[in-house]
Amino acid sequence: MSKPVSYKRHRFPPEIIAHAVWLYFRFPLSLRLVEEMLLERGILVSYETVRRWALKFGPAYTRRLRRKAPSRRDIWHLDEVVVTIAGQKHWLWRAVDQDGYVLDEIVQTRRNTKAAKRLLTRLLRKQGCPPRRMISDKLGSYASARRQIMPDVEHRSHKGLNNRAENSHLPFRRRERAMQGFRAPRYLQRFVSVFSAVRNLFVPPRSAPATHLHRLNAMAEWKAVANIAA
Repeated sequence: MSKPVSYKRHRFPPEIIAHAVWLYFRFPLSLRLVEEMLLERGILVSYETVRRWALKFGPAYTRRLRRKAPSRRDIWHLDEVVVTIAGQKHWLWRAVDQDGYVLDEIVQTRRNTKAAKRLLTRLLRKQGCPPRRMISDKLGSYASARRQIMPDVEHRSHKGLNNRAENSHLPFRRRERAMQGFRAPRYLQRFVSVFSAVRNLFVPPRSAPATHLHRLNAMAEWKAVANIAA
């Protein structure tokens, strides 16, 4: 785990800052709704302050969150979704594993082999080992990139097999609507990196024996990475 998060020169207590950031990234809430929810608890803070907290502390918390241990038995589900920013199309390329855990996301302006190669290269660097199998839709760029990056990995290309990746876009789409879009690609990249990390932590896998216990443990880890008392 990286060095503890510092709240030096911040007027509000760490517990309030961490709670505001958690609300913003965990639920489909706008900044103004987070402001209103804090006000209901007697905490007077502007939505602009919440925005600054999210920008500063969201990535700091994410760096301290534990990532799921990779395995050579993993299955990578790959997909891309179009996002319009300032009238221009961009693609959010995403990879999730067999449990729906988001492995990586990258915003790119192209939907071609070069973009697919960049995603696979990042994935191999982050995971440290190739998967047992990768699954995608019928976009030919995936097959071409796979042949160049990891030719020994089995690849299944069929839209019906890739529901896990396609379903992973739904939470993001809900947030996109609540936020009324993004102003620039770098803001989108910064947001999804934190949003997916928080979702990975709090959404229990299908195999979780007790959902409430999983979420209690997730909240305990969140408080630990935020450097606040449990």
